[in-house]
Amino acid sequence: MLTPSTQFKTHKTVGFTLIELLVTLVILSLIATSAAPVMQLSAKRSKEQELKRALWQIRDAIDAYKQAVDDGLILQSIDRSGYPKNLEILAEGVVNLKDPKKRKIYFLRQIPRDPFAKQDGLPASETWHLRSYSSSFDQLQEGDDVYDVHSFSNEIGLDKRPYNEW
Repeated sequence: MLTPSTQFKTHKTVGFTLIELLVTLVILSLIATSAAPVMQLSAKRSKEQELKRALWQIRDAIDAYKQAVDDGLILQSIDRSGYPKNLEILAEGVVNLKDPKKRKIYFLRQIPRDPFAKQDGLPASETWHLRSYSSSFDQLQEGDDVYDVHSFSNEIGLDKRPYNEW
């Protein structure tokens, strides 16, 4: 039997009000917008580290090739600088003149790709700006050999220097 006290009890609905949902959405959007620049900075820093690693690998391989020429391990004509003709030679390898079995010396497993280069399906060797031994320090020009490599990118790094000057 219903008593007057139990007869007027209302059934309470469970859930969130529209105001609570709106406040939650505003807070989440503020957190997301504040995290976006941090994520962009992190992605740029990661690409910069990849660029530094790739430049170091290629430059180290070029120096190792030059050292092998100087040590007489690689056949080189007198009129050449001793640097590789192109980047592909570093990965394809060259015959070791002092090895009786004439095995090849490899300087890179593969040519790293410039992380700031446009991904147009170019081979990795074509993503780099090459500098010849005969070019001046001020004007980087390609030539008969590869003395150094640089990025084609004109973007500015976190250290305020363009990537093509690294």
